[in-house]
Amino acid sequence: MPPCTETPSVTGTSLWRHRDFRRYLTGQAASVADSSITQTALPVLAVLHLDATTAQVAWLAFLGQLPPALLALHVGALADRHSKRRQMITGDLVSATVLTTVPVSAALGTLTLTQLMIVAVVQGVASVLHDAAAISLLPSLVDRSLIQRSNSRVGALFAVAAAAGSHLGAALTSLLGPARALFGDVASYLVSAVCTARIQTAEPARARAETRRLRDEIGEGLRYVRGDDRLWTLTLVNATTSFALGLLNTLWALYLLRSLVMSATAFGVVLGLGALGAAAGALTAPALARRCGPGPMMLAALAITPLTQLPLLLASPGLVWQITIGAALFVQLACAGAAGTTQRSIRQIVTTAGMQARMQAVSTWLTSGARPVAALLAGALGTWIGVRPALTAGTLLLLIPLVVLARSPIRALRKMPDPLAAPLPSPPATRTSPPAVPTPARTDDARHDRALGGDAL
Repeated sequence: MPPCTETPSVTGTSLWRHRDFRRYLTGQAASVADSSITQTALPVLAVLHLDATTAQVAWLAFLGQLPPALLALHVGALADRHSKRRQMITGDLVSATVLTTVPVSAALGTLTLTQLMIVAVVQGVASVLHDAAAISLLPSLVDRSLIQRSNSRVGALFAVAAAAGSHLGAALTSLLGPARALFGDVASYLVSAVCTARIQTAEPARARAETRRLRDEIGEGLRYVRGDDRLWTLTLVNATTSFALGLLNTLWALYLLRSLVMSATAFGVVLGLGALGAAAGALTAPALARRCGPGPMMLAALAITPLTQLPLLLASPGLVWQITIGAALFVQLACAGAAGTTQRSIRQIVTTAGMQARMQAVSTWLTSGARPVAALLAGALGTWIGVRPALTAGTLLLLIPLVVLARSPIRALRKMPDPLAAPLPSPPATRTSPPAVPTPARTDDARHDRALGGDAL
């Protein structure tokens, strides 16, 4: 990798003085925290209390990951057509309602794996409804020149919230049991809904004919992403990474809790360490991108990630290995936080306002579509050849996104693209045919990078 050189930092107003950004950040942090509580409580509930088998754990993961794969494109188009805030609030309220049924059923002694699978599906639908709108709302809250800094703050706080949620989930699971611990999750979703409702910044005008079919708008989003080398390459990297991590994450809880005999409390602590690593990566992402360039930084992050899986593959029961696994997860998620913050910022910077949700939906659709397949493959491999060999296969799959990025011009990207200029208002015109698909914006820096064999995500 080329030597890093410092470039002047971008100055600007403090984001913490931006009232609606604070509300957005608080609400989304609450949403992330409640997801972490669920991530801690549900595996313990399924494995230790309902005696779930390897195949059943895989099916639970598959069903939870299926809604984004099926619905991401549709909810993305809806978010570009309707109010993003209303869509976010609806998702939060549905999640709170469906999760309430788990502790209630557990108290009545009627909780089953079938119900957990239904809850996973409904919550998956609610989550994709919320997330498609939430990610695409940010560029309308802050100036595009502040998007990278905003995503850095968002990523860091989300990681801290995830760590807090993991520790809180572990504590609630130990004190109250995994079922009643989900009441904390329900409360967090309600906090998220209230904070979102208090955001006052007006969303961009949606001047789209009501008679247009949703399918046409979905097609626009697909062609928009496919037509921009930066967006398309990034989506491929995300999709292949998602497939590999989907296989690993499906067996993660089962392997740690059963094969390595890790307690529920230790499991939550390990997840918390990983979340702190994600916070560190997100906070340092802008500085790393300035010093090393976004392309080389993301390439290095992808190269380090497979190495962080080695302690997991070599581990045996014991405190030393638990600490080692926690440290490795810290490094892994630090890489993910730095690379993820950078690629998300680039995608939001180069995408026009009217395509933000659909651009994100295309990425979500492909990355989420990889996860159910990975979950089923994880279940099959875990049953046929064992959990540890299946985890080895997932580690090898992490080399694919590294190769995709290394073979693309993006690896040479040395600076973030310039923010898009505000579009000029168009005079009203009468159309009898569907509007053309907007051309992805290209900056002079992007053209220069391509001429030199480089490109932007």
